[in-house]
Amino acid sequence: MNKFEQFPDYQVPGVQHHDFSPYESNGGSIVAIAGEDFAVIAADTRLSSGYNIHTRTQNKLFKLSENSVLGSTGCWSDTLSLTGLLKVRMQMYEHTHLKVMSTDALAQMLSITMYNRRFFPYYVSNILAGVDKDGKGVVYSYDPIGHCERATYRAGGTAGPLLQPVLDNQIGYKNQNLSQDELPKLSIDRAVAVAFDTFISAAERDIYTGDSVIINIITKDEIKSQELPLRKD
Repeated sequence: MNKFEQFPDYQVPGVQHHDFSPYESNGGSIVAIAGEDFAVIAADTRLSSGYNIHTRTQNKLFKLSENSVLGSTGCWSDTLSLTGLLKVRMQMYEHTHLKVMSTDALAQMLSITMYNRRFFPYYVSNILAGVDKDGKGVVYSYDPIGHCERATYRAGGTAGPLLQPVLDNQIGYKNQNLSQDELPKLSIDRAVAVAFDTFISAAERDIYTGDSVIINIITKDEIKSQELPLRKD
């Protein structure tokens, strides 16, 4: 005889079946675009749970070094746990090798860190943007168990499926009859404008994205930050 009571799939009067999940999605979206010698990464500031908004001013971009920024959304407790672990391991690397971890090495370390938790994964959507050792802009996207992909542009988070087609059109020029010589050169101003426009679109269609968007512009010399307003309802 089975010791565990089997609850039916349908509701039975007087019987309560309590479910527990360690994960909770707190919403948020990320967009990252890599240029020739720069990278732009943007994330909204709304932190919510269901229809409840916890705060409208939460920055989801984490500066890990002087030329790399991690955008992380999803379960906020997992985000804080993961970013805290990354900063500790970066300090250990710096004390051991007497140099700051490069963006490429940081991308590999993040992949390994997430893969080590593959049986109880971090419930987060990560995009790493920065400048590599050659001074070129790079973007790395991840799945929950650490699979890493280097790309020119990427969108993630709750509104990721809405934002990615916009980037395909405006940055990747997909399904457009243009030769390589006719493609306009991507500038910082255009990358920032496209990133902001995508969030305007997402705020109209995703209740977990809104309030404002924080944009980080990463070059080999510095990281500039700016904040632009979105709709608040």
